[in-house]
Amino acid sequence: MAKILFVMTGVDYWTLADGTRHPTGFWAEEAVAPYEAFEAAGYEVVVATPGGVIPTVDRGSLAPQVNGGEEGAQRVALALASMAELRKPVKLEDVRLDDYDAVFYPGGHGPMEDLAVDADSGRLLTLALRSGKPLGVVCHAPAALLAARDEDGGSPFSGYRLTGFTNAEETQAGLADKAKWLLQDRLVELGADFQEGEPWVPKVVVDRNLVTGQNPASSAPLAAEMLRMLG
Repeated sequence: MAKILFVMTGVDYWTLADGTRHPTGFWAEEAVAPYEAFEAAGYEVVVATPGGVIPTVDRGSLAPQVNGGEEGAQRVALALASMAELRKPVKLEDVRLDDYDAVFYPGGHGPMEDLAVDADSGRLLTLALRSGKPLGVVCHAPAALLAARDEDGGSPFSGYRLTGFTNAEETQAGLADKAKWLLQDRLVELGADFQEGEPWVPKVVVDRNLVTGQNPASSAPLAAEMLRMLG
């Protein structure tokens, strides 16, 4: 069976500017919606994390107010519970890109802590970008792009059109003034052509084999675009 790799954060916190740890992990919808789409299309999903640790869900992403109500929250929680792959991740450092047809990074604030500085993830992203295989990255997960380097030390994502969680969204979420740095700022600094849409509205940007989504609501349409690319 064809496989899609989910690269997920291995931490349950995000260090703020004052040194305190904000509880986080991965964002539920951003894992559940693509997982369901890929599974329905006949793909096997394999989860990888740094060190092979079991990923932690951001408890805030299970709340009714971010899932369209109590019924939606229950559905997401049940879907997560049924995702056995989350409980048996492989080690990110052992991943071979050749084993997978596509690579996907769900968000949550966790990637801002670990994947943003993870060399193994950075190497995988560089290889995936060059391979032509669909590479999907959503919400805060584009923080992982900061760890990718090409031979001359620059970013392989420089010049690519992409999106991610915006400064406006981080401000509305109440964390912009507490963060050490903001994702949109860093992506612009590495030379990406950052595409900003309206806060909380689905936005997917495709540039060659790179597919990025701005926010949680973008995860399902991003998965649909990846499936279209996979044919």
